[in-house]
Parts: sequence; C-alpha cells; structure tokens
Amino acid sequence: MGANSSSISELPENEYLKKLSGAEPISENDPFWNQLLSFSFTTPTNSADLKLLEEATISVCKSLVEKNPRTGNLGSLIKVFLSRTKELKISAECQNHLFIWQAHNALFIICCLLKVFISRMSEEELQLHFTYEEKAPGSYGTECEDLVEELLCCLIQLIVEIPLLDITYSISLEAVTTLIVFLSCQLFHKEILRESIIHKYLMHGRCLPYTSRLVKTLLYNFIRQERSPPPGTHVFQPQTDGGGLLYGIASGVATGLWTVFTLGGVGSKPSPQLEQCSPLANQSLLLLLVLANLTDAPDTPNPYRQAIMSFKNTQDSTAFSSSSPHAFQINFNSLYTALCEQQKSDQATLLLYMLLHQNGNVRTYVLARTDIENLVLPILEILYHVEERNSHHVYMALIILLILTEDDGFNRSIHEVILKNITWYAERVLTEISLGSLLILVVIRTIQYNMTRTRDKYLHTNCLAALANMSAQFRSLHQYAAQRIISYTCRHLRRYVYVLDKLYFPHSHCSTLQHCFSTLSDNGEELLSLTCSHILRSYAASLFSLLSKKHNKVLEQATQSLRGSLGSNDSPLPDYAQDLNVIEEVIRMMLEIINSCLTNSLHHNPNLVYALLYKRDLFEQFRTHPSFQDIMQNIDLVISFFSSRLEQAGAELSVERVLEIIKQGAVALPKDRLRKFPELKFKYVEEEQPEEFFIPYVWSLVYNSAVALYWNPHDIQLFTMDSG
Repeated sequence: MGANSSSISELPENEYLKKLSGAEPISENDPFWNQLLSFSFTTPTNSADLKLLEEATISVCKSLVEKNPRTGNLGSLIKVFLSRTKELKISAECQNHLFIWQAHNALFIICCLLKVFISRMSEEELQLHFTYEEKAPGSYGTECEDLVEELLCCLIQLIVEIPLLDITYSISLEAVTTLIVFLSCQLFHKEILRESIIHKYLMHGRCLPYTSRLVKTLLYNFIRQERSPPPGTHVFQPQTDGGGLLYGIASGVATGLWTVFTLGGVGSKPSPQLEQCSPLANQSLLLLLVLANLTDAPDTPNPYRQAIMSFKNTQDSTAFSSSSPHAFQINFNSLYTALCEQQKSDQATLLLYMLLHQNGNVRTYVLARTDIENLVLPILEILYHVEERNSHHVYMALIILLILTEDDGFNRSIHEVILKNITWYAERVLTEISLGSLLILVVIRTIQYNMTRTRDKYLHTNCLAALANMSAQFRSLHQYAAQRIISYTCRHLRRYVYVLDKLYFPHSHCSTLQHCFSTLSDNGEELLSLTCSHILRSYAASLFSLLSKKHNKVLEQATQSLRGSLGSNDSPLPDYAQDLNVIEEVIRMMLEIINSCLTNSLHHNPNLVYALLYKRDLFEQFRTHPSFQDIMQNIDLVISFFSSRLEQAGAELSVERVLEIIKQGAVALPKDRLRKFPELKFKYVEEEQPEEFFIPYVWSLVYNSAVALYWNPHDIQLFTMDSG
C-alpha cells in the first residue's frame, strides 16, 4: 500500500489504491491483493493524523464510488477479506502471523472506505455498492443482502471466536471498530433511526444467534482492560535466525503506513494516557452501548438490550427463563471490580446505570456487596467535580445514586462504613466520616451548585429524591453533614422571604435586606446580622398572614402587579420571581427530609437536633406558612421540647453538655407525640421515549472517545458539538 508514499497527502496517488479505485475490475484471485495488503503500521490515535487519513480516504472513495458500479472492486475486496477470515482461528493457534496480518490490513481498508461511504450516502446506496460485480446487468443484486450480512456476521464471529492474543489484538479491535462504523449512519441523521438496514441484519437472520456471545465478549473485553501490545508484537517480529519469511516480505514490500505519518512530519507520539489505556476495552464498551440502545424493530425487541437485561452471575445455578432467549452467565465479581475502577469515563458510568436499571441480577448483587464504598466513592467524586463534568455524566451519576437509595439496606449500610481522609473533598478536612454523611454532603453541594448556576429542575429534583429516600435511615450524622442539611434549608428560607418581599413591594429599597442576600456566598455559610434577622421576622409575620388566607391567589396577584410595573404582559419576570415556586418546592422537600429523620431516627442523630436548635429562630417564623404548616408541626415540637430542656439546664452550656442533654431528651421524648407522615420514597422511572436522550448521548461518546475514529464535525447531524 505504501512503499512509494512519504506522506499522507500522497496516498491518493499510491499505485495500489489507484488500481483498487480505478476502472479495471480486479478478480478475487489476482496477486494484486497480496501486494495491496502487505503493509505494516501502527494505527494512528491522535485527531490530526486521523483527519489527514480521512481526507486522503475521501479522495480514493470518490473514485471508487464512480467506478465501483462497473468494477465491483469493493465487493471483491470484501470477499478477499471473508476468504482470509475462514482460517483465522487456526492461524491464531498456529501463530500464523502472515495470514492474520493481511486479514487485518484488508479489514482496515474496508473500515476506512465504509466510514466515508456511510457519511456520504444512504444505506440503500451503500447496499447497492455491495452488489456490484463484473457481471451482466441482469445478474446484479443476486448477492445483495448476502454480502452485507456475511460481512456483519463474519465480524461478529471474529470478535467472539478468535482468541485474544498479541497477534490478534489489532484485528479484534478493528472488527469492533468496523461494527461501530457500520452503525454510524445514525450520526448523519437528526432524527432517531427506527428502521435501518444494518439494524435489521443485526437483529435477525444469521447474526441473531450470536447475540449473547457478542454481548458477553464485549463485556469481558471491558472487564479485562487488556492493553495494546507493544509496537512490533501486533503482527510480526524479526526471528532470531536472522529474519523469517514474513519479516522479509514486510520489510521488502512496504516501508509501513506509520512511516508515512512520521516522515511527512505530521505524526505525533501517542500521549502517555493513550499508551496506558486499553483501546479494545474502550471500543468494546462503546459498541456495547450502541447495540444496547438500538431502537426495537416493529416485530422484535432489541435482542442486545434483552441480553443485557437478563445475564446472570456464573455462581447462579438457577435455570434460565424461557422468556430470556439471549441470557448468559458472567463473573459478577470481575464485572463489579471493573465498574468500580473505570467510573472516571462517561461510558463506564452509563454502563453501570444501564445494568442497575435494567438487570435485576446485577442490582441485587451490587446492593449485597460489603464493599459498596468502592462503587459509591467514584460516583460521589463525579458529582463533587460537577463543574468539570458534562451534564449527561452528572445526570447518570445522580440517577445511579437514586436507584441505590431505593433500597433500605443500602441506606442503612452506608452509615456503617467509616472513611478516613477524603482528600478530594476540599471544603473541610474530613479525617473521619461515614459514607452516608459524605453522600449527603456531596448531594447537597450538587443541589447548591445547580440552584446558583445551571438552575436545572430535573437535577435538583433527583438530588432531593435521593436524600428523601435516605432520610428515614439517617444514622449518626457527622456534625458537618447535619449542619449542611440545616444551613442549606435556612438559606432557602431566607431567600424565600426575600423573594416574597420583592414580589409584594417591587419598588421598595430595603438596603439592609438587599445587602443581606447579595452578600450571601454560594455555600450559604454566612450568618445574617441581628438587625437583618429582625427585619426578616417582621416581614415573614405579615407576608405569611396574607398567604394563609389565599396562598395561590395572593401570589398570582403579586406576580401580576410586578409584571404590570414592568410595563408589558410579555416582559419576562425577574429571576427571583421565576424562582419562587422552585424555592418553595426545595424548602418543602428539605423540611420533609428533616421531619422524616426526626420521626424515624431522632435518637440516632443528636448532631441534627443540635444544628436545628442553633437555627431555631428562622424555623419558628415558618410555623404559620400555609405550604409548610403541616410538616412544621413535628419540627416545631422538637424545637420546643429540646429548647425547654436546655433552658432548664441553665446558661453557658458547652457543646458537649448540649449534646448530652439532646441524647437524654431523645430517649425521653414520647414517640406518639410526633405526627406520622407517609414514608418518603421515590423511584426512578425512565422518561417516555428514552432513546431521544440516550442515542445522541451514546453517539457523542463514540464521537469523542472512540480510538482511531474521526468524523468531520460539520457532517454530524445527530447532536451539536456543544452537546457532544
């Protein structure tokens, strides 16, 4: 392919490629194929090299598209590859490097050509190019579906049947990559593809029986994280006797495609990060996610999703259900370890979400683990570094927590796991804290970030749902976690009064109140002055009195009044007015979370009672609020009960003495005095038509993360580059 080429720009002039894309038909038995396929290279991984290769391939493809209907050379190339894969398994066992080497090179060329074809033509046109042969026009199309299906089936067989060795690593990776390329037509459509020729082949016919083996192999590729062999061991090495046949052929026929990259001055050394990762594991995971998110066929559910939903642990001896035709077994311990170690990537987090949400066997196994912190801590780190993550990754991490917190056993066990020195948590030194308390801190921090920056209702709703699910099992909360629960609630209580004041008195200029809220930092730790607290208390009394009469009507009138003062019905309301309902929802939920903890585990959480008493003045102002009156009854009772006991104990009490009084009081407080509310339980349910979210997300991961794959960003229709 490249003995005479010294730069990528010269590839279109390469004599072998010109012949392949030229006007002369080439039979499958022509010696030309041995010449074309005798090149050695290391597949480029950086975008600059890949872009140059893509541009060179486009030039070759333009000629091939024009000439292929008469020559059928694309079909001949594919048949050459198919013929050489029939003996691949034996070649691997016999260490037949030459056979594997040329089969890999054939597949690499096919993949490069297909990628350009698919980006520039419809599936129907692509299918036609598989049918062209040097035959009479009347016989065209006789092998149309067979050749497409045969190639797809061959790629799947290659992935599942060829043992993974140093000499087969590259061709295994190329087979996975080519399947991704076959499915990449979705990238060039804005709408979700619900009927696709390639999808049909993969879900029916000869490919279907391999479903469970393919999913299992891709999962094991992810689990094993096999690194790419060092350059030179992929395909051939000089023999100790001075050079074998293969080495002589390789060095005599081609200088190597990688030399093309480096001699032309455009090559660059792969980064240490790329050198250390596993391209096959990454690519296999991406293909698995693509397959699992294919839309169901009109007559058949997606078999790859069925396989993911139904596989079991190798230690599970129960019989497979007849309703799970694609079920298989895999080592759950190895899978769990890989999931824990790989959560820094979007795709590993998405896989974890899919398994927890769709596979009951995996979910049960994960929840039974005694080292659950190994999985939860990486998820918390994703949420903690929310500023550095894309929104989809944050969503997936958050939904994973929500799914886990649906289980009461999980909610109890996380408070029994004690962690030491959480170095990535920067707000405060945490020398010792329970996993449960750390989870609370990170989730509250995520809500706070969302409320002050992104204002995404979906995000804060799911954060609050996770906290609510945990609240009845709060145990021995760390003092900082308890403080953050109360201070975060207080921040919104203050904000709520401020917004009401602005609604009722839009032209007032209470500088003290304005300053009070404009100087609050994002983490809301600053304390208001006594003067400002007095103003808040007086406003709250009058405003809540109005609200208690006709809550919704009063708010509506205030909003209309504010809009009228802006001069137009079309004028957007200020942020504070639009935020009012959101703030009220957050306050309501936080009060319910506090109430749930007090009702179910008061005696286990003296630090929460301490923090509540410290801020009791603010909570007392909300006794009469019509939206919070019911939920405030228990909180008010707890405040009154413990305030009375502290007053009886005298003044100047130390923190230790206050906590001691709280612990004693918790035992003395009659449980029947606390009003019972329905248990707080939220369950994650996927939105209708989840593919509208997941398919663009998965393909954005492929676009950004796939090894040795480049697409021109201007050609992408499925998502914008910002979302990718």
